[in-house]
Amino acid sequence: MTAAADIIRAKARTPVRMGLVLGSGLGAMADELEGATRFEFGDLPGFPVSGVSGHAGALTLGRLEGIEVAMLSGRKHYYEGGDAAAMRPVLECFKALGAELAFLTNAAGSTRKEIPPGALMAIRDHINFSGRDPLIGVEGDDRFVSMVNAYDDTLRLRLKWWAEEAELELFEGVYAWFSGPSFETPAEIAAIRKLGADAVGMSTAPECIIARHIGLPVVAVSVITNYAAGMTGAALSHDETKSEAAKAEDRFRALIRAFVGSYANG
Repeated sequence: MTAAADIIRAKARTPVRMGLVLGSGLGAMADELEGATRFEFGDLPGFPVSGVSGHAGALTLGRLEGIEVAMLSGRKHYYEGGDAAAMRPVLECFKALGAELAFLTNAAGSTRKEIPPGALMAIRDHINFSGRDPLIGVEGDDRFVSMVNAYDDTLRLRLKWWAEEAELELFEGVYAWFSGPSFETPAEIAAIRKLGADAVGMSTAPECIIARHIGLPVVAVSVITNYAAGMTGAALSHDETKSEAAKAEDRFRALIRAFVGSYANG
């Protein structure tokens, strides 16, 4: 992603130390960056333009808790055209700009009664329930990426420690990726719960695979916006996802700031 990175370098302060992807309803945090420079996806060659409400479609560079970061408000999902590698240009751009890690976030449904709507969950691992892989078609032996410790243990432990310091409850669990855009069926949720999933959603896993392929360590957090299908009898909706994500936004921002601040201080 040299072309996009070159455009960004000409207008914004680089290098950055961290690239963050903000999920559904969580993109407003980019407005808090100091000395911010904002780029619309359409102005950056190769960047995928999302058509999902709650995803602004902008990349903002600026300073957060003492370090330079690149913050993506919105993402392109697999269900928007069937490209599991749609986010590759973004992650490659993060790395080209100097990012040392990718911090991925999403809005997700909980499969566990003990992880309620409004909770924050650090992702320990994922289950790819979609049958798709963003590395299909990539050439070379490096496409056979090990997914052991895909969500970096050291970074996750640091995240949990700083959450405790900030008095923020942070659950930990396994995230299951479904392709979407239809929500999961109650039978699918019952099955995935038995397989060990604690939360379900329609993103993040392909981004993690791509990040590991290009050598970026990953830390990830789900904002739990609802109980998954069949757990309450209520129908699910994207409006509910955005609404519940907004309710958790203050704690989400506090968690991000705590982690970035700790990373800035080594």
